[in-house]
Amino acid sequence: MNLLSPEEIVESFKSSLGKDLVDSTIYRQEIASKANLFTSISIVVNREAFRDAINHICKLQEDPHFIVISSSDRGDNVELIYHMSIYYGLHLKEISLLLTVMLPKTDLRIPTITDILPGTIFAERETQEMMGVEVTGIPDNRRLFLPDDFPAGVYPWRNDEAGLKPEMTRVLPGRQGMKHE
Repeated sequence: MNLLSPEEIVESFKSSLGKDLVDSTIYRQEIASKANLFTSISIVVNREAFRDAINHICKLQEDPHFIVISSSDRGDNVELIYHMSIYYGLHLKEISLLLTVMLPKTDLRIPTITDILPGTIFAERETQEMMGVEVTGIPDNRRLFLPDDFPAGVYPWRNDEAGLKPEMTRVLPGRQGMKHE
């Protein structure tokens, strides 16, 4: 496997995605007592280039290590960050790769990548039920965490009208007296 520097990786995304690469940032930080250098790369792409970006990651390393999809309600948009690493298992060579895509709440759809990275199925299902993002083409769209009788159209991780209603929440035992917002 040909190991690219972080700068070469960003350049490869620029060449591959062109104008669909919205932004890129390289972060370097010393970690642990030996002050080893940890590198992460943030890549932001347009939704239209999302699958192309995933395929490009798979060209950088045949089997990249998928970690999780994190999501945030950003007002008019939902931000999805696909956390991955490349060069996984290579001592002091691993690079954290964060692939970000913004979805307008008026069109909360993203294509599945389970055909490329099968291990994403659970994270995609979680994103659907917790954020209300439709993952098109997902082979199994059953709920994963919420019970079947949970109200349709309510997404626990959303901060808008589609989020949890106050009457749906409760203060856990031992937490009485704490402010609940």
